[in-house]
This record gives sequence, C-alpha cells and structure tokens, in this order.
Amino acid sequence: MKRSFVVLGMLTLLTSCSVLKKNKNALKPDIITEKVMFDTDDPAIWINPDDASKSIIVGTDKLTDGGLYAFDLEGKIINKVTGLGRPNNVDIGYGLSLNGKLVDFAAVTERDTDKVRIYSLPELKEIGEFSVFDGEELRSPMGISVYKDPESKDIYVIVGRKTGPSDQYLWQYRLSDDQGKIKADVVRKLGQFSGLKEIESIAVDAELGFIYYSDEMFGVHVYHADPAKGDEEILLFGQGDFKRDIEGISIYPTGKGKGYILISNQQADTFNVYLREDPAKGKIAEVPFSTSESDGSEVTAIPLGDRFPKGVLVAMSNGKVFHYYDWRKIEEQITKAR
Repeated sequence: MKRSFVVLGMLTLLTSCSVLKKNKNALKPDIITEKVMFDTDDPAIWINPDDASKSIIVGTDKLTDGGLYAFDLEGKIINKVTGLGRPNNVDIGYGLSLNGKLVDFAAVTERDTDKVRIYSLPELKEIGEFSVFDGEELRSPMGISVYKDPESKDIYVIVGRKTGPSDQYLWQYRLSDDQGKIKADVVRKLGQFSGLKEIESIAVDAELGFIYYSDEMFGVHVYHADPAKGDEEILLFGQGDFKRDIEGISIYPTGKGKGYILISNQQADTFNVYLREDPAKGKIAEVPFSTSESDGSEVTAIPLGDRFPKGVLVAMSNGKVFHYYDWRKIEEQITKAR
C-alpha cells in the first residue's frame, strides 16, 4: 500500500509539473493559490480602498456544494462561503447604497437555484439574492458582470445563462435599496447567440461603456452598457483567432480609452490580446501561459504593492487553483509581439 501511495504521489507531481512545463515559453505564475474543494472557475479582484496591497482575490468553486473563496495576494485562503448550488461566475461592485451605507460586494451566479447571490466585501457576508430569467424555460445562470454608470452611479448586473435563445440571451438588472434589501429590476434583454456552444464570460468596460461577451465557438460580441443607448450590436471580433473555446475576458487600461483586452484561448493555453481602443484591428499578440484550460480571468492595472507594482492578472487553471501573474511580464510579451 505504501508503494502505491508513493507511485500515485509521483504521478500527481509529474502531472502538475507537466502542466507548468508543457510550453517552455509559457509565462510562469508568480503565485499559485491554495486549492479549493472541487473545481475553480472564475476570479474577481477586490481593491482594498485603504491599502491596495491588502486587496483580495475572490473566486468560485463551481460544483454543487461548492463555494466562494477569498484569497490574499500570497494565494492563501482567508475566507470562504461553502454549500452553494453550483456557483459559476463572480464579479465585484463598489459603492452600492444599502441601509444608508455604501457597500462593496461580490455578485455570484448560482446555477442550481437560478439565482444571483450577493456578498459584502471584504467580509463575504450574504446581503441579498434575486432570481434571474424568471418565466424562461432556459435559465441556469453562468456569466455575470457588474456595471456602474460613471454619470448616474446606477449599478447594474448583466447575467448570462448556460444556454438560451438566439437573441436576448443576456438580461440586465438594476440594483437598488428596497428598505434595506437589495432589489433587482430587469431593465433590458439583449445579446445575440450563435447557438454553437454557450456564452459564459462577460466583461464591462465602464469607462468606454461597452459590454463584451464570449460566444464560445463563434466570436466576441460588443454592446453598449448603457440601456439608453440601445440594444444593437456594435462589433463582433475574434472570429478565427481561437483554437476552440473563447473564454475569460479581462480589460487592462493603459490610459484614457487605451489598453488591452485579454481573452483566454482555452484549449491552446494562451491569451489572445486586442487593442482596447480598437479590437476590430484584430489580435496583436498571443501570450502563452502556464494555466491549464483557463476558463475565467480578471486583471487590474492598480499597483498592488511591491510584488505587483503594475497590477496583476488572475486566471483559473485546472488543478483547483488560480494563478497570479505580474503584469510586467505580460506587458513584456505583448511589447515583443508588437
């Protein structure tokens, strides 16, 4: 029996090493988090307003009885909520007015219950929930992104589902305070779907006012985030650039209206890079990462202490973990490719 355990341990070690070494040019993670119980899926980054070096990575463990985990910048688990019904994706919102106070929060899709659950940050205390896609046969929420209108300060949640119709695939909800409880009102239904696989990753560029989402075997769709600007598609890009599934979308600003959009090329273990100011120009770089089958990702340009002075990209990887990458290394690869 002891020999069997030794062999299994060696196989596990070799498998882990092969994931990190399968592409000798792949960027190596600066930090690999502690493992969750079942299967990581999607991360988000909460910036600590008092000390950015104490910011938190929040990530989902997506199976039934999974949960929402909080990690510090060393990858250590510092808090968690477990026993959720297939929590899938997560995003962060700032300054939601509730009971006369402004609350930062994490919004999580829960597929088994057809709900979005909302947790205060940094405590991870549940402060609300609401059902999504009411009246629809196809529900099972997956993707989620939070949008705060820079002018009105209204906070919206855009939610996608496992599968759905060829249009109105995403629903946008406005969050408000209803006598101390979070109220979510549908303000519009939008978004084309190719029908080829599914839509999961959703990201919002609040400054530019755009919603991006991955139609996984088709392309990346772009719509206005402001409901008042209409529901017509602005742009479709990325077609033909991916090995198969188009996954996590992360937006890194380098200046007003400028920067990069990084999108996970899941089966190739790379991230395709597009210009934030003009993604229609096409892919400007493809950066290999040590992630395995990366599904969800998030990036920030805010300095997070000495280890991540120009920000960090966090990406899900097989093995029940998330990887942290120093942005400077990614920037170097993008610069070389250009």
